[in-house]
Amino acid sequence: MNDPRAELRLRLQRDPGDAIAWIVLSEHELDAGDATAGASAAQRALSLRPGHPEALARLGRAQWMLGRREDAVASLREAARNAPQHPGIAVWLGHALEDTGEAEAASQAYAQAHALAPDEPQLAAYLLAWRRKLCDWRGLDTLSRQVRDAVAAGRAAIEPFAFLSEDADAAEQLRCARLRAAEIARALRPLPSPAPRADDGAPVRVGFLSNGFGAHPTGLLTVALFEALRARGEVQTQLFALTPDDGGPIRQRLRAAAHCLHDVSQRPHAQVAAAIREAGIEVLFDLRGWGGGGVPEALALRPAPVQVNWLAYPGTSGAPWIDYVLADRYALPEWMAPHYSEAVAWLPRCFQPSDTARAILSPPSRAECGLPERGTVYACFNNSYKLNPRSVGRALAVLREVPDSVLWLLSGPGEADARLRAHAQSQGVAPQRLVFMAKQPHAEYLARLQHADLFLDTEPYNAHTTASDALWAGCPVLTRPGATFAARVAGSLNHHLGLDELNVADDAAFIARAVALGRDPAALAALRVRLAQRRADSGLFDMDRFARDFVAAVETMARRHRRGLPPAQFAAGGGDGGAKANPP
Repeated sequence: MNDPRAELRLRLQRDPGDAIAWIVLSEHELDAGDATAGASAAQRALSLRPGHPEALARLGRAQWMLGRREDAVASLREAARNAPQHPGIAVWLGHALEDTGEAEAASQAYAQAHALAPDEPQLAAYLLAWRRKLCDWRGLDTLSRQVRDAVAAGRAAIEPFAFLSEDADAAEQLRCARLRAAEIARALRPLPSPAPRADDGAPVRVGFLSNGFGAHPTGLLTVALFEALRARGEVQTQLFALTPDDGGPIRQRLRAAAHCLHDVSQRPHAQVAAAIREAGIEVLFDLRGWGGGGVPEALALRPAPVQVNWLAYPGTSGAPWIDYVLADRYALPEWMAPHYSEAVAWLPRCFQPSDTARAILSPPSRAECGLPERGTVYACFNNSYKLNPRSVGRALAVLREVPDSVLWLLSGPGEADARLRAHAQSQGVAPQRLVFMAKQPHAEYLARLQHADLFLDTEPYNAHTTASDALWAGCPVLTRPGATFAARVAGSLNHHLGLDELNVADDAAFIARAVALGRDPAALAALRVRLAQRRADSGLFDMDRFARDFVAAVETMARRHRRGLPPAQFAAGGGDGGAKANPP
């Protein structure tokens, strides 16, 4: 496969005044992840054709990739003024406006793009995902149907992460992911395969690729596990960070826990892949997947012989370059495995680790949190895109049955809070019974969680890190497990905690259980006591034993590869978190 960038560079050596060729080169540089080169090519085009909207759009995209958000908005706004009928420019403007906090303007940009090309499902998907974030539920069912129909027909490569919020089953999610993966695979040629290492018992070099190695849910979930792995010394862990050092304590702990932390932020995809290959990584964990901010293109180059989908993207990658998915039998039961492109490696415990070194600070007063002095506090601190009409409707039904109760929510972008309050009023619930918390530093957030009596989960996209946080802070989580991985994570946490009674079968049972607990302070208090006991002895928060099972899984994957065997399903460890893996 020829590199179109090389051909364009040769062409531009012969004719450096070809503005369109500079624009096309900029596009290819950006697709390769080289934002600096993309910006330079766009600027050359603009020097030849000032104000050209396509050149401005590429410059804006490059500035966005480089973290120059305000510059990106300015460039893309100018591009949109110069080409008001261009839906693609409107979409990129929407992306940039999201990151500068102009939430409602971003929604308008996506709506403009969709209005210009209403039959284009990818544009419908962007508008749908952002309206979910803004709790703007106008036309939600129509947009969702358009997107799901396009996936079913194989007509559009929709972003799989946004698709998790739709009421799709695991088979639909697989189709969606495969379409997106095929789009990437067509444009890339993998690196030559390295020779398999001899099965000599040498420690496995394990790599982890993420944009979350810092004050981010991924960093918070994994840091104690990495510390436990370092203490055990059975594998060599190397982290590849897609974001620069934020200077925070989590990044410092991660750096100390890993054998090496490589900063590969803002590097072209090929350079990220080269860094992984040069480090001799044998088993590489993708801790971002389709979640945004990752580099699937680098993984598609096949920098490691064994590549694993784990933790951040709760679904199948659908990608031929991913060999395994690390899961547990509750979040990903055997009946779901046929809808995964990867071989499943099952841990005997919940697939999700946690930072068990976190201290819980004393909480501020209820008044300081905006909460009433008395009454049941139901909470749901999931991101706003998980709050759909069904999940919110269940929570409002609970409020109607429990006097003096409130629903405590994480404040959303734009006018999301106002929309939720208006919806509550339309459903017969006083809007002031919805209390919103602005995003807090993690320690302060955990402290405030102690005021929450019961966490009311959402579906089809559950609380994940948020559920783990709630349980760690002593707040029980009520959930209705669904038929996809994303809809079963909170249920897996409860199951492995020994609190299966909080995993209910349907909406009626969800409402009934929440109402019964809200009306019975003694029963709620007893549940919280049980949670505290199970948190200490269930093994859910035992990172030492998690590390033993994790090593067992990694060694099984590496051993199969060293013996020339293909990836295959297996169960690692034992029910007590033991270190032995089932033989391949």
